[in-house]
Amino acid sequence: MAQQQHRPSGRVVVIGLGGTIAMRPADGGGAVPALSPAELVAAVPQLADTDVEVEAVGLHERPGASVGFDDLDALRLAVEHHLGAGVDGVVVTQGTDTIEETSYLLDLTYGRSAPVVVTGAMRNPSLAGADGPANLLAAVQTAASSEARGHGVLVVFNDEIHAARRVRKMHTSNPATFRSPNGGPLGYVVEGRPRLLNRLDHRPVVPVPAEPPHPNVGLYTVTLGDDGGGLADAADRYDGLVVAAFGAGHVAQPMVAPLSALAARMPVVLASRTGEGSVLSETYGFGGSESDLLARGLLRAGFLDPLKARILLHTVLRVTTDQQALTAAFGVAGGYADPTTWPWPDRQATARSSGT
Repeated sequence: MAQQQHRPSGRVVVIGLGGTIAMRPADGGGAVPALSPAELVAAVPQLADTDVEVEAVGLHERPGASVGFDDLDALRLAVEHHLGAGVDGVVVTQGTDTIEETSYLLDLTYGRSAPVVVTGAMRNPSLAGADGPANLLAAVQTAASSEARGHGVLVVFNDEIHAARRVRKMHTSNPATFRSPNGGPLGYVVEGRPRLLNRLDHRPVVPVPAEPPHPNVGLYTVTLGDDGGGLADAADRYDGLVVAAFGAGHVAQPMVAPLSALAARMPVVLASRTGEGSVLSETYGFGGSESDLLARGLLRAGFLDPLKARILLHTVLRVTTDQQALTAAFGVAGGYADPTTWPWPDRQATARSSGT
């Protein structure tokens, strides 16, 4: 007998941060934030046909490009507040420009089992084929589903369910912009029900204190003919640096010395600018290869793309600067080390046992 698919039900809070999903053209010009979360919910009449009770609250109204780290701290506290009040899941609506970063940062600091789903829109409500209502409906259905529990923060777009740790924005205007190059989507929303085909075996969580300072973490993209001159003042500007290198983790020979000097002074993470695949560790041996740079103290990003690697480094540096902890964190999050070596207790296991 086929397994019965249960209809999502319960209480879900929609927290609005602005973005295209909440925009309208202003005085004949370009789109700007204009709609409240309550108006977004009211624009999806199909929500009334579900067994989900939806509450809408606003945090702020900004374009995705203007969301900052302090906003994410406020969002994290708001999510904890509503889940502590007994809701079954949370949906966050925001601008798509930064979803791949904000969702991962929230996921790294979220230890509960209840689903948190991030969504938005590529076409504002005034355009033909606006995708916001469909994305919001699918996000609510996912947040209310028992199928989504235990997977942390998810991104639901175009009826696809993505893990925050994998998802990337891959197109400037296509509604199918969000993809997960390394691993694919976890599942899909089919006839109003989330269907997960893949499951996360481990979800690392960083126990961030209440209000630690935000470190300044830079991102440097290596380019053809690069001699490392752009790194001259990096040690004075940053607390940590992510290097988006060529291919499997390579730089030109002139960059080796400045990167080695930086790695002796602060954490420097070696990522790949390609956007898919893992940084290698021992395939190449020339000066500026991945094995050469790792031997000089750079940290290996593994499967984390440069944007995700920057978010992980930022989050971990709020807790510790210990080199051993940083190495272990990138090993697990980057997908090349035993999950049991994660530097902090498995809060997700605690959440599963308590049902929160």
